[in-house]
Amino acid sequence: MEKKIFCFITFLRALAALIITNSHYVGVYPTDLIANGGLLGDVLFFSISGFCLVNPRLSFKDWIIKRWLRIYIVVWVITIVYSLIGAYEVNSFIDFVKWFIHPTKYHFVASITLLYIPTYFVARYIELNVKNWSLTALFLLLLQVFIYICFYDKSYYHIDNVRQPMIVFLWAQTMLLGLHFRWRSDNDIKLKWGGIKYIVLFIMITLYFASKMLFVKMTTLSPFQIVNQIILYVTLFTIFDVFQCAESKFQMLKGRKKVWMIVQWLSDHTLEIYCVQYVIIGFFTHIWTKDMFPINWLCITCSILVAAGLLRWVSQYIIKKCKI
Repeated sequence: MEKKIFCFITFLRALAALIITNSHYVGVYPTDLIANGGLLGDVLFFSISGFCLVNPRLSFKDWIIKRWLRIYIVVWVITIVYSLIGAYEVNSFIDFVKWFIHPTKYHFVASITLLYIPTYFVARYIELNVKNWSLTALFLLLLQVFIYICFYDKSYYHIDNVRQPMIVFLWAQTMLLGLHFRWRSDNDIKLKWGGIKYIVLFIMITLYFASKMLFVKMTTLSPFQIVNQIILYVTLFTIFDVFQCAESKFQMLKGRKKVWMIVQWLSDHTLEIYCVQYVIIGFFTHIWTKDMFPINWLCITCSILVAAGLLRWVSQYIIKKCKI
């Protein structure tokens, strides 16, 4: 069966790569307020991953090994390179595990490789129509709220910390949302709310960032910080629906080959861009100050893109040789 291509997903993946990379440019811009939005980019990535994992045909063993290796080979290559040049240190068995086995140093990789497991079974055995998705999402939300109320430290705002366990609920919910929107796309189901959807999208994005600023500034509101994740989830739903409704426009954009070539390249290199950027950004922000903007931004961005291209070329060569 021919694989169905959704152009809006290609664009969203490229956009997510830009948002996440931009959020790591602390110390690059004249003001660090511009370097923001990383969590929004993260949830886009997880939901896109869910969207692309619908109806897996292989057995779980074959499927998970193939998925893991395609990610781990990229991680192993860049980690070895950065270790050889002294950017990373692997001095113990624990360090080895954190870099190569369960790479918590790359929080996205560590989370997605584990969430692939339940997502596979949901994608294969549950049709995520509106009813099934709503019930599953509600169950996860109730479980999250229970743990939040009973065990979570609500004395300060930290619910969007990507390295704390509570964030797994957000990742799982967004992957589930991606699966649901794949069902919507396959069945050509869209919300009929006309041009108002763009107004709603603007309001939700504004509300998300405003609520985050509010929780950060006003510690008295920290017991209610879970509201920020609920707002983010609704924002993500709105983004997906708006972009899904614009699929025909993205199909037209695909006809502009030069523009689409850039979008496609960024979409194809998202993992590599993510893996190479930390060391490069750290290197340039160490030797240059914000006063060098925009020269520092140009050098960092070009270096990331070149390094990502080289990493993908090497990784794809290994993957093809291994016939993965």
